[in-house]
Amino acid sequence: MTDAQPGRPTENAMRRALKRARDGVALDTAEAAVLLQARGEQLRDLSASAARVRDAGLEAAGRPGVITYSKKVFIPLTRLCRDRCHYCTFVTVPGKLRREGHGMYLSPDEVVEVARQGAALGCKEALFTLGDRPEDRWPEAREWLDAHGYDDTLAYVRAMAIRVLEETGLLPHLNPGVMSWTDLQRLKPVAPSLGMMLETTATRLWSEPGGPHHGSPDKEPAVRLRVLEDAGRSNVPFTTGVLIGIGESYEERADALFQLRRIQRQYQSIQEVIVQNFRAKPDTAMRAMPDAELEELAACIAVARHLLGPAARIQAPPNLVDSEYALIVGAGIDDWGGVSPLTPDHVNPERPWPHIDQLAERTRESGFELRERLTVYPEFIARGEPWLDPRLLPHVRALADPATGLAREDALPKGLPWQEPDEGFTASGRTDLHRTIDTEGRTGDRRADFDAVYGDWEALREQAAPGMVPQRIDSDVREALAQAADDPTRLSDDQALALLHADGPALDALCGIADDLRRATVGDEVTYIVTRNINFTNVCYTGCRFCAFAQRRTDADAYTLSLDQVADRAAQAWEVGATEVCMQGGIHPDLPGTAYFDIARAVKERVPGMHVHAFSPMEVVNGASRTGLSLRDWLTAAKEAGLDSIPGTAAEILDDEVRWVLTKGKLPAADWIEVVKTAHELGLRSSSTMMYGHVDQPRHWLGHFRTLAAIQQETGGFTEFVTLPFIHTNAPVYLAGIARPGPTTRDNRAVTAMARVLLHPHITNIQTSWVKLGAEGAAEMLRSGANDLGGTLMEETISRMAGSRYGSYRSIEDLRAIATLAGRPAKPRTTLYGEVPAERVAAAEASDGHLPELLPLAD
Repeated sequence: MTDAQPGRPTENAMRRALKRARDGVALDTAEAAVLLQARGEQLRDLSASAARVRDAGLEAAGRPGVITYSKKVFIPLTRLCRDRCHYCTFVTVPGKLRREGHGMYLSPDEVVEVARQGAALGCKEALFTLGDRPEDRWPEAREWLDAHGYDDTLAYVRAMAIRVLEETGLLPHLNPGVMSWTDLQRLKPVAPSLGMMLETTATRLWSEPGGPHHGSPDKEPAVRLRVLEDAGRSNVPFTTGVLIGIGESYEERADALFQLRRIQRQYQSIQEVIVQNFRAKPDTAMRAMPDAELEELAACIAVARHLLGPAARIQAPPNLVDSEYALIVGAGIDDWGGVSPLTPDHVNPERPWPHIDQLAERTRESGFELRERLTVYPEFIARGEPWLDPRLLPHVRALADPATGLAREDALPKGLPWQEPDEGFTASGRTDLHRTIDTEGRTGDRRADFDAVYGDWEALREQAAPGMVPQRIDSDVREALAQAADDPTRLSDDQALALLHADGPALDALCGIADDLRRATVGDEVTYIVTRNINFTNVCYTGCRFCAFAQRRTDADAYTLSLDQVADRAAQAWEVGATEVCMQGGIHPDLPGTAYFDIARAVKERVPGMHVHAFSPMEVVNGASRTGLSLRDWLTAAKEAGLDSIPGTAAEILDDEVRWVLTKGKLPAADWIEVVKTAHELGLRSSSTMMYGHVDQPRHWLGHFRTLAAIQQETGGFTEFVTLPFIHTNAPVYLAGIARPGPTTRDNRAVTAMARVLLHPHITNIQTSWVKLGAEGAAEMLRSGANDLGGTLMEETISRMAGSRYGSYRSIEDLRAIATLAGRPAKPRTTLYGEVPAERVAAAEASDGHLPELLPLAD
C-alpha cells in the first residue's frame, strides 16, 4: 500500500469507498469525502456506479434514456444586492447602472418584452434572477420601489410574475435569494417553482474575514438551510444545489450534500440539485482562485447521485463544462438545466449557452435523448395538490404533455388570466358532518394520503426524539410554592419548571394557590358564552400532523359550505341566543384570499348584531399571501368586512423545535406573534391558546407562557388563555407512533394552574375545554385556577374528528352543571368578557342555548 499524498485519501480508503458505492451500501460523510477526490480510473469506477443509479431512476420515472432541459429566458430583474460575494460579477452598484443608462430595476415593460420575445422563440420558462433585498442596502433601490408603489423587492417580483403569466404564458421560476416562510406563501401562487442555491454549508467561508461570503448576511448556511426547510414545509417545488471550488474542504462539500439529502428525505420538495463548478472571473476578489476542474465536478456529481439516490434530478450547467459533455453525463446527471436561445447567462456572461441542437447532439453521443421539460418537473405536476397552486394549473397544463409531464415541444406559450379559482363557495361533500360526526362518526381513522402529506415519518421520529427527553429538575418545589403564593410575578424559570413538574401533595398545593389567585383576580363566577362554531371547510393540505380534521377534497369526509350555508348557521345561532360565531376552516387551495372577507360580510349582512370571532393567524397569513396584501392591510380589510376579533389558535406550542414536529406547513412561531400583535394594534382582540401533551415537555410550556405574557404586556389584546389538551386518538402524529397519547390528569392540572400563575396579572381569564376534558375534567380545572368554560359551541367538528368523546355541544344548563360540580355560580359573557344584553340572555334561556335540532342545511 502506498501512502496517501498530503490531504489525499489512502488507496485502501478509496478502494473501500468505491466498493461500497458499487454495492449500493449507504455512505457516511467520511466515505463521501474520500469519493469526492476520485480521479482518473477511480472516477470512472465511481461514475459507472452512479450512472447505474441514475438509469434506474429514469426507468422508474418512465423516461429511460432521457436527459432533460428547460428552454428559458433570463430576466435579471435587478442587479443590486445587499450581499458582497467575492466571486460575483452579476451584482453591481447604483452609480454604474446610471452611467450605463439603466434603472435600478428592469421596468415592467422591459420584463414583459424579454418574456414576449422568448415566447415567440418557443421558450416556456422565465427565470427571474436578482440580488437579495437590495433596498436594505441601497437607498436608490428603496426610492425606486416607493416611486413605483411596491413595499419591497419581492412585491415587485410577484407583480412581474403575474404580468408574465398573463401577457406571455411563460412559467416563472423565481430566484430572489433568501426568503422567509411568509415570502414563500406570497410567491408560491405566482410561480410553479422557486429556487435558491445552498452553495455550501461551510460556515467559516461566511464568518471569517477574507472568506468568499464574508459580509453577506444571506449567505449564512443556517439561513439558507432554513429556506430549504420552509420551502419543503410550504410544498414548493424547489431548485437548489452546491457551488464547488470556493474554498470548502471535501468534508464540507460532503456535508452540504448530506444536508440536501436530509431535507429531501423529510419533505420531498427538492425538484433538482444543481452541481456547479466555480469559475474565476476578472474584476472580482477571487479572480486569482483556480477554477474547479471538470474531473472534480464529475466526482461531485457522482457522489451526489449516490447520496441523493435514483429519484433525484441532478443538473450541471452545460455552458460551464467546456467540451466534456460525456464526462458529465457519465457521472450521473439527468438534466442540463435552463438553456436560452435569447438571453445570455447573466451570472456567467463569459460562458455562452450551447445551441440546443448542439446540446442534443452531444447528449445523443452519450447515448441519451434530449427532451424539453417545464420549469416544474413532471413528478410535481403528477402530484398535483398541494404542490401547484390552482391559479397556475391552466398555465402549466397549456404547456405540459399530459402523458409524460414534460413540455409539449410544439406548444407556443400564450398569456392566460391569473385569477382566483372559479369554484369559490360551492357547497360540496359531507356538509352535515357537524351533525353526523356524533351519530355516524368519521369514515376512516386517517386521510387517504397519510403516507405522503405529512412528510417522512421516520425522519420525523428522529427529529422529535431530542425534544421529548425529560429535563432534570433540581429546584426546590417548596420554595417555588412559597414564591408562587407570595408573588407569582417573581417566579424564576427554574422555580416555574419545578412547579410545572409538580405532582402529589405539591400539585395539590399548586392548584390551591392558583385557585386562590383566581378568586382574588376575577371572583367566583364561572363565565361562558352562547356561541356557534362554524367550520366552513375541512379541505386542507397544510400537513398538520396533530390534525384529524383536515381532508383532501376527494376524501369521503371532505366538505365545503356555501356562503348561504354559513349565513344560515349564523342566523340559526342568533335565534337561540348566541352572541358570537367562531369561524375557522382548512386552508383550501381553491378559496381566494378574499374569501374570508366574504364569510365575515355574509354573516354581518344576515345577522348584523352577531360578533364575528374568526380566522386563525394561519388563515390570516394565507389570506394576506394570496391577495398580495400586507398583514396590516389584510386585517384592516377584514375588519371593514365585519371581523370583530380573531381566535388565537394555530399557536400549538410557540417553540419551533416542537412546532416543526407537530406540523409540516403551518406558520412559524414568529409569524404567529406578528399576526396577533398586528391584530391587537388594529383593535382586533384575540384569545390565546396552547395545545399540549404530544411531543412537548414542561420547558416548552414555560417558554410559551412567557411569550404570551410578554405580548400581553405590550399590546393588552388577549381576552383569555385557552388550554387545549391534545386529542390523540385519530391524530396522525400519534397513529405514526411519535406522539404520546395526550396529557395526563397531572399535566392538565399543572398547565391550568401554571397558566393562572405565570400569566398573572396580564391575562386574567383562563378557559378550560369541556370538549376535550368532559364535565368532570372541566370541573377539576375550575378548581385548579380556571374561571371560564368557553362556549355552548352548538357544533364542534375538529375535536370530534380527532376522537374526543364528549360530544359537539353543551346547553346552558350543561355548562351551569359543570360550574356547580366545581362549587361555583355561572354567568354568561360576551366575546370580550362584557355583560350580555338582556334580550340575548332571554333568547338563550328560552332555548337553553342550543338548536332544537341539528340538521344539515339545504344547499
